Amino acid sequence: MCIGLTRGTVALEPHSSIWEKSAKELINKLKETLKDDIVAAEHIGSTSILNIYAKPIVDIVVGVTIFDRIMKHNDVLMAEGIIYRREDHPGQLLYICGDLEKNIHTHYIHVVIWGEKEWNNYINMRDYLNSHEDKAKEYSELKLRLAKDYPNDRIAYTDAKSDFIENILQEALEWRKSC
Repeated sequence: MCIGLTRGTVALEPHSSIWEKSAKELINKLKETLKDDIVAAEHIGSTSILNIYAKPIVDIVVGVTIFDRIMKHNDVLMAEGIIYRREDHPGQLLYICGDLEKNIHTHYIHVVIWGEKEWNNYINMRDYLNSHEDKAKEYSELKLRLAKDYPNDRIAYTDAKSDFIENILQEALEWRKSC
C-alpha cells in the first residue's frame, strides 16, 4: 500500500516519494478550488520528513485568515472528495480524503489560521526534522516502537508520542528563531 490506512489503525512504511507527489496534487486542487480564500498550503507531518517511517496518510496544512472563508466551499470540496470532518482541535478544522465507505483515509487537511501558533508548529517541526537527521531518526525509532505496541489503537499511539513532539516543537521554535 502506498497511500491510505484503515481508520484507527497504525502501520508505518519507509518514506516514499509518492507521498510528496500526492501532496502536491492535492495542494494544487485546493488552490484551484479555494483560490484567494487560502493564504498558503503545505505538505506537513511525517510523510513530509525524509528518511523516516510514517503512516501512509498525507497531511496538508492550509492557512486561512478566517475559517468562514473555507467553510463556504464545503459543498464544492465534498464534490472533489474532500470531506469536512470536524473542528479537530480548538482553532483547527479537519478535512479528510480517502475511500470513506471502506473506512480508509489517505489524506488529512488541517485548516488553521495562517501565521499563528498551529501553522508555525506544523512548518517548524517539518523543517526542523528535515534539517536535523539525528532528531528525525530518533522520532522514527519512537514511532516504530509505538506502532508495535499500539497497532489497533491510534489514540494511544498518538498520545504516547506527545511528550516527544512537545520537546521537538520547543527545539524547532528555538531553531527557527536562530535562523
